Amino acid sequence: MHANANAMAFHANNSLLSIMLDDEKQTTMPQRERVMGEQPGSKAMKPTPPPSPESPWMLSPLRTPSPLLLHHCIASLHRGEGNIYSIAISNGVVFTGSDSCRVRAWKQPDCMDRGYLKAAAGGVWAIAAYGNMLFTSHRDSRIRVWNFTASHNLTSKKLCSLPKRTSFLLFSKTETTHLHKDTISCMAYYHAQDLLYTASHDKTVKAWRISDRKCVDSFLAHEDKVNSITVNKNDGCLFTCSSDGTVKIWRCLYRENSHTLTMTLKFQTSPVNAVVLSSHSDGETFLYSGSSDGTINFWEKERVSYRYNHGGFLQGHRFGVLCLAVVERLVLSGSEDTTVRIWRKEEGGCYHECLAVLDGHRGPVRCLAGSLEMENMEMSFLVYSGSLDQSFKVWRVKVMLAEEENNGGDLKMNKLYEMSPVLSPSWVEKKLQASNY
Repeated sequence: MHANANAMAFHANNSLLSIMLDDEKQTTMPQRERVMGEQPGSKAMKPTPPPSPESPWMLSPLRTPSPLLLHHCIASLHRGEGNIYSIAISNGVVFTGSDSCRVRAWKQPDCMDRGYLKAAAGGVWAIAAYGNMLFTSHRDSRIRVWNFTASHNLTSKKLCSLPKRTSFLLFSKTETTHLHKDTISCMAYYHAQDLLYTASHDKTVKAWRISDRKCVDSFLAHEDKVNSITVNKNDGCLFTCSSDGTVKIWRCLYRENSHTLTMTLKFQTSPVNAVVLSSHSDGETFLYSGSSDGTINFWEKERVSYRYNHGGFLQGHRFGVLCLAVVERLVLSGSEDTTVRIWRKEEGGCYHECLAVLDGHRGPVRCLAGSLEMENMEMSFLVYSGSLDQSFKVWRVKVMLAEEENNGGDLKMNKLYEMSPVLSPSWVEKKLQASNY
């Protein structure tokens, strides 16, 4: 039975890879890129400036948006050296990690090239940022801590590597003990306690105190690889999810620098790929997890007992949910079906609705990030998505639009979203056909 399961998993992974490779071969770059929003006979908008000449990134084609839609792609970049695995935003700079040794920096919102940070190892699967500090994980299972300044061009300095490297003569087992034994899949920084959490496919979670660069705790968190991690900035609770199908909640005992398990949440048998927390000043807190079966489970935190009660799940994605992000009260989900969905929860309740489907990638959406652009009668925000089709896209989404009613002067807030689900491109149908055999 175990051998059959491994064989099925191997076949599934290889079929997905082969489908993506076949689709990539069919993709050709256009001779002339159409300017975003340009209409026949109208004045052309100024195109997005290309990256610097030494950059491996190039402009990829944009789709002309429908005038009836309130979301559109404002920038699209294609990278010829590898996939995009991670995105982080801080101080007006967007950082992207990929197979390369270089972590690229882009200016918000137009994604002009700001430069890069270069390390000795590539494979940047996870990025975390806070203020002018950036944390990156690499293929050598080490974490780099950077200090950066967002000026006309990015200036940065590597502060240290975790765990700290020792000289050959002073070599001890301490360094290898604190080193993750497998890929670092995710990170989260808790500023109040100066703790950086790292989780790995080796099933462990480690806590690093940045001030003295020490690993203050390391514990076995799950029975399978840890895929995502987040921390509640209000109370310091840590949330982890794993391929073992569980979401776990941990509490830090600060005097002992150790973490204890407080709850295990399990409402699905499929692997859990992403977890994110939506916490607000009014005390309302929701936890979301994305699974390989395409569902998003959510839990509501009780205000008295602080327990998390299962509130339901969101359905819409055809394939696995690979990443989640939160902007204000909106939840963003990226999926293997190549789309990004935007969900909104009604205030004071648990009902969620899908407001929009962002369709444009040609491969699974691997990472997401979002930021509020402005908030007034017309609130808009930016969504950054990285895909295994080697593209990085920026979307502008308007949340609400104030319109006057025909029979009065009162303002009415209308939802103007394309509600029907959209599935893109060719390899999705290819995978569906392959699954029938």
